[in-house]
Amino acid sequence: MKHDCILLLMSIIAWQYSFAQNTSKRIAFSPSSYTNAFTLNAKPVLYINSGDTVETETIDATGRDKNGVKIQKGGNPLTGPFYINNATPGNVLKITLKKISLNRNYAIHSQSFGSRALPDSISKKFKKFTNVKWRLDLQNGLASIDSSPIPYPNLPNFKIPVDPFLGCIGVAPANKKNEILSFFQGEFGGNLDFSAMRESSVLYLPVFHEGAYFYIGDGHALQGDGELAGNALETSLDVTFVVELINDPSFQIKYPRAEDSIYLMAMGMEKSIDKALKMATSGLLAWLQEKYHLSLEEATQVMGPCIEYTIAEIADPHVNVVAKIKKSILARIHN
Repeated sequence: MKHDCILLLMSIIAWQYSFAQNTSKRIAFSPSSYTNAFTLNAKPVLYINSGDTVETETIDATGRDKNGVKIQKGGNPLTGPFYINNATPGNVLKITLKKISLNRNYAIHSQSFGSRALPDSISKKFKKFTNVKWRLDLQNGLASIDSSPIPYPNLPNFKIPVDPFLGCIGVAPANKKNEILSFFQGEFGGNLDFSAMRESSVLYLPVFHEGAYFYIGDGHALQGDGELAGNALETSLDVTFVVELINDPSFQIKYPRAEDSIYLMAMGMEKSIDKALKMATSGLLAWLQEKYHLSLEEATQVMGPCIEYTIAEIADPHVNVVAKIKKSILARIHN
């Protein structure tokens, strides 16, 4: 009898999983409105279930769409919020970026250097904010400077491969009354400006409210680490993503985490690089201890020789430092 009950329970679980998989939808969503803040106060643009795939688009940081038409005020306008059915505080939202592609033939970049990365004697030479237009070759995946308005005589044939990604990915922040402008980032995600948020990457975000209120935006054709010039190659994007809810007491996060085919990554965002680095390192340490059941002493032997860091963002009020470690290294733990 006990054996039969176990078999019945397993069958029910398998049926529920199969039902959930079969009821997941693929939804094409064309946005007609945008918001410039991560907030709980915006009306959801779409209600989706865990496991659904959404095909949508973003406009650029200045509010221009894929046709170059200005349809929203600048300042990283966001597509969303997407209301995730059954999302509750304490859940983790897993976002898989299935496809990210360019959908227009130009981007805008600034002619400047950020003050955090260089002496004032250099950065203050760029007092006037100057935009530089870049051509995007969609067929060959290359970006080149459109030097007609601003000549760059030493860069006539300068072409670089594009690597499109989302600058902004986040949920409504913890404080219900708090509307955080899309320039900023924090525990809710936000303006991460982390170039690893490209196609096939996965981002994990804590959920603070029912429905999560998920947003994306700030498309980039390419960006170096730190967003040194104050912005990236700013453009519009076509984006396909999948959201999944994780309700597992053993997987609780305080700050964004990410992974791709090569790395596990934890982010730290603070006003100074040293504080952000400590936060990122603490996040990665916690993840390794949870996932691999490492003692603190064991973690010193794994992280010490193998940890890597990326300064993802220095242009914004908060710095984003990413601590990461290769999955190929972690695979050796239990070998």
